[in-house]
Amino acid sequence: MEIGIVGKPNVGKSTFFEAATMAGAEIANYPFTTIKANRGIAHVRSPCVCRELGVSCEPRNSVCIDGTRLVPIELLDVAGLVPDAHAGKGLGNQFLDDLRQAHALVHVVDISGSADAEGNPLGKGSHDPISDVAFLCREIDHWFLNIIMKDWTKISRTSESLHRKVEELLADRVSGLGINIHHITDAVHHLGLDPSKPTGWKEEDLMSLAVTLRKRSKPMMIAGNKADRLDCDELKQASSRFGGELMVPTYSEMELALRRADKAGLISYMPGDPGFEVTHPESLSEAQKKGLIRIEEVMKERGPTNIQTVLEKAAFELLDLIVVYPVEDEHKYTDHDGKVLPDAFLVRRGTTARELAYKVHTDLGEKFVRAVDCRKDRAVAADHPLENNDVIKIHAGR
Repeated sequence: MEIGIVGKPNVGKSTFFEAATMAGAEIANYPFTTIKANRGIAHVRSPCVCRELGVSCEPRNSVCIDGTRLVPIELLDVAGLVPDAHAGKGLGNQFLDDLRQAHALVHVVDISGSADAEGNPLGKGSHDPISDVAFLCREIDHWFLNIIMKDWTKISRTSESLHRKVEELLADRVSGLGINIHHITDAVHHLGLDPSKPTGWKEEDLMSLAVTLRKRSKPMMIAGNKADRLDCDELKQASSRFGGELMVPTYSEMELALRRADKAGLISYMPGDPGFEVTHPESLSEAQKKGLIRIEEVMKERGPTNIQTVLEKAAFELLDLIVVYPVEDEHKYTDHDGKVLPDAFLVRRGTTARELAYKVHTDLGEKFVRAVDCRKDRAVAADHPLENNDVIKIHAGR
């Protein structure tokens, strides 16, 4: 699963990305610091099944700390988006192409309103962050619309003349955007469009279709970044203006400072925790001490930095992911090397046993015979939907 980190230039996207992944993204206070997309691995927290099963796990693709499994998820930090990007302004074409396969979006906005529409620095409160959300959605909507309309006359006429489902023809056209037939079928039904008469669909119908497909194929939440620049009353007021949007105030600069201090062994900090412990005060410079005191004050007043909160809401709420553990020995919960619960996979809720087999290895999927739910000690069929924290043994033929 891939989450795209999006937003206009100079809102802290790369700081958010670096704080989440420690991947070494370039960071600066001017527009278009990020030119090429940065990729990195972040982790989301989930209670590990090891304690329920009474075993000591030996993670390979993830980490387990005190019964909490940190499961990897891929992040993509793309170039900043400016108005009219869909028409090629700024780095728009590159930005949009980079987003094609993202399964969900985290839109980083400067909630303090300290940068204009193109990312140029301004004073606090000089820009309305709500407008940034509207413009980003509009750019993606028009990007989708442009792709749909490029061959729309041919698609609609072919559908009617050859009696082919317009949803299937559209799915072929937009598959590169991460849009599937189910997204399209649901959208057409939701909008009340007549799939038997697509030549009668108007441009405003196609615009509505593009908007609906964006919402279904690229669900988005908002990281209200640079929240530390606002006092509590200002932050509360700014947050309330987002209404029903899924928005979380974030403090990515603080999170990055904590992650770096922890990596250097100066503090003990677990991402997502509401505090930290200084382990080597004698090694801190005066500037570092002041910085940590400031961070501690903010965290005591406001809680965690919320970088983890954003990632986990995106994974477990927007994408409705669950964690499953494939094993080879259903009794010892081990792989072929004898490692206990070595791998934790993030999959969509409703993923079947056979689909998990394909994710583990293509041969397992093709030669699938049955699976075993190890926690319940029972065989399950190929179409059995998996549940969170399932431990699954896959039996394959030769």
